[in-house]
Amino acid sequence: MFSGVTGLINRGQKLKGTVVLMRKNVLDINELTSAQSATGIIGGAIGVIGGAIGTTVDTLTAFLGRSVALKLISATSADASGKGKVGKQTFLEGVITSLPTLGAGQSAFDIHFEWDTDMGVPGAFYIENFMQVEFYLVSLTLEDVPNQGTIQFPCNSWVYNSKLYKSDRIFFSNKTYLPGDMPAPLKKYREDELVILRGDGTGERKEHERIYDYDVYNDLGNPDSNARLARPVLGGNTTFPYPRRGRTGRKPTKTDPKSESRSDSVYLPRDEAFGHLKSSDFLVYILKSASQNVIPQLQSALPLVGQTEFNTFEDVRDLYEGGIKLPTNILSDLSPIPLFKELFRTDGEQALKFPVPKIIQVDKSAWMTDEEFAREMIAGLNPHVIKVLKAISNNKLFILDHHDPLFPYLSKINKTTTKAYATRTVLFLQNDGTLKPVAIELSKPNPQGDNYGPISTVYTPTKQGVDGSIWQLAKAYVVVNDSCFHQLVSHWLNTHAVVEPFVIATNRHLSVVHPIHKLLLPHYRDTMNINALARNVLVNAEGIIESTFLWGGYSLEMSAVVYKDWVLTEQALPNDLLKRGVAVEDSSSPHGVRLLIEDYPYAADGLEIWGAIKSWVEEYVSFYYKSDAAIVQDSELQAFWKELVEVGHGDKKNESWWPRMQTRAELVQTCSTLIWIASALHAAVNFGQYPYGGYILNRPTLSRQFMPEKGSKEYDDLAKNPEKVFLNTITGKKETLTDLTIIEVLSRHASDEQYLGQRGDGDNWTADTAPIEAFKRFGKKLVEIEQKLIQRNNDERLRNRYGPAQMPYTLLYPSSEEGLTFRGIPNSISI
Repeated sequence: MFSGVTGLINRGQKLKGTVVLMRKNVLDINELTSAQSATGIIGGAIGVIGGAIGTTVDTLTAFLGRSVALKLISATSADASGKGKVGKQTFLEGVITSLPTLGAGQSAFDIHFEWDTDMGVPGAFYIENFMQVEFYLVSLTLEDVPNQGTIQFPCNSWVYNSKLYKSDRIFFSNKTYLPGDMPAPLKKYREDELVILRGDGTGERKEHERIYDYDVYNDLGNPDSNARLARPVLGGNTTFPYPRRGRTGRKPTKTDPKSESRSDSVYLPRDEAFGHLKSSDFLVYILKSASQNVIPQLQSALPLVGQTEFNTFEDVRDLYEGGIKLPTNILSDLSPIPLFKELFRTDGEQALKFPVPKIIQVDKSAWMTDEEFAREMIAGLNPHVIKVLKAISNNKLFILDHHDPLFPYLSKINKTTTKAYATRTVLFLQNDGTLKPVAIELSKPNPQGDNYGPISTVYTPTKQGVDGSIWQLAKAYVVVNDSCFHQLVSHWLNTHAVVEPFVIATNRHLSVVHPIHKLLLPHYRDTMNINALARNVLVNAEGIIESTFLWGGYSLEMSAVVYKDWVLTEQALPNDLLKRGVAVEDSSSPHGVRLLIEDYPYAADGLEIWGAIKSWVEEYVSFYYKSDAAIVQDSELQAFWKELVEVGHGDKKNESWWPRMQTRAELVQTCSTLIWIASALHAAVNFGQYPYGGYILNRPTLSRQFMPEKGSKEYDDLAKNPEKVFLNTITGKKETLTDLTIIEVLSRHASDEQYLGQRGDGDNWTADTAPIEAFKRFGKKLVEIEQKLIQRNNDERLRNRYGPAQMPYTLLYPSSEEGLTFRGIPNSISI
């Protein structure tokens, strides 16, 4: 590629370049999360960003003089050691005040490099920051390089003071190479950079570091604070196997040397922290402040205003219509926070009011119908759990089974303030394509012990009288279990947790110039950051999940039990559908499978997205790997895969189903599956949380008492006031406020969200034209798919697309606007 270049650059000629960066004070929201009030955290962040954007160009002069130095590295001319020659040091020269390609908060600088004849073609560069403050380096562009034209160096990385690094920071051009094809003068630089990213596995990690390493989930509990906050270690043992998370190296707790101590800040490899201007920066820290400050204030205010329980369904609807009146001091603390501004009336009534969830925007009682109850199993928040009952030959009976993983924990759960059943729900596929629930089995432990088997009762649909109320309660117990399984397994474990080892292994073993690193990178954006936040406020001991969901203090360990059955290859959508028996192989069908429930919105729409992803990945992989032998010979890919299996998902390393990573087909299927998990699967189980679950009657998260039995006072109460008994059974008011506050945040899209088919770095992510054109075709295909999905939602014959709630299934529309939209597939698990 570089042959014939030597001698084309005149001695003493200067290469002109443009450096784009972002100043720390534009981006520094992560630093504003110390123990301040919610108002201080968010208000302070807004002030910093607003002030930074409004700052004059004069403040940029701090980068000039001798503050930031760069040195080009040759890709074609080597020194005596065989490494690419390093050019002379040069500094940023002047601010470019008008550059149309600059993004929000970005600043551009001129730079010129001395580059003599014998230096060849630049392929990398060193950068040194001599200032005390770090900055975010976006890119370097070299212009009019002889015989090359423009050379792009995408960087997207934080650069700290040079004294903090053992080796100078290096960045490579956007040329893409398999390890064996790397220009010889750059090979050692490539290898050394990966060694730096792997670290040595010791010590507590520091903020400026970029080290990717593994650890078990041993930081969920806080036994030094209170014995009840102790939690078992997840991962590294057969009892509770788990994917690995990023290692922080914090000291062990005094109480349990196997557990890691907790702190407000959690180490992340620096470039995994939010390094861009986006509304999710605000949303994430609203999430943090909500858990630590806002929710406790709301809950403490309820007794003051005499609103500790819901008494009627109308009381629940008041959360969105009339609002909850709060004391003035609570309002004054909450009102400056951007998200909470939207929840307050402006007519002086001083009431907290949530947005109306989509499930009740058209019909306030449709959620109670059997048809909607069943429809949400294939078009709702947890649409990939239902299975066919294989014992029935005509494939008309299906089951939602939440029995076996839960049953061993029932005795423990039922000793707390919550009361649970293991549930099975059988449904019949009717001729009109809708599902009808025909029976619900509620099981609880035998008082004589689990060895005697469960005590089970079967309930069948009834609409009238007290039996109708019993049936509504039976459905509620089912949904409570489904809500827990959704949050802890479908959402947390099967997307957030299982992807993190891929992020770590990729950065440790696939160079930034490796084609598979470039393919997967957009699908890792912010994932480690949101996972670290989750360990601090969501899935930690007595965090949001444990406090408001049925599984309580056993939540994460129960997800570890479910992980025992996790199989990577079954996460590919067609394989998942086949495993659950809701589809059969059919070579004449567009995606190789035929749905047994033809009108299955999640599956039908998902197959369209899956097909587009796989076609794009096939085209991409085929460009860089011309044979299966190239897969075997790729040393970085083989090291990545070996460590991913043996360490990242090490508790399952002996499973026979792991792909061997010996063929292009295996690589395509694995990458397609990973992209599907991080994008479409996560979108399907995340962005419907508030539209469906924001109405707690539709998606309760707790059950607090058992089913009333005939002859009991509770049964008589049910006959007299079914709404009150229903409300006393499901999630209480204070837990509801917590749920709504959190899932309203989690269901929002950021202002600069990058959606499937988009990349934040435009066409500069690779120098190869064919992959760029293939990616553009992928984007166009997704636009076509979206139009196809819109047409499906307009087909009145497909009753499951809308259901009684008149709520079209839009979760797998690829595009979205900012905010609470009930649609859109981001590239990555960013919230």
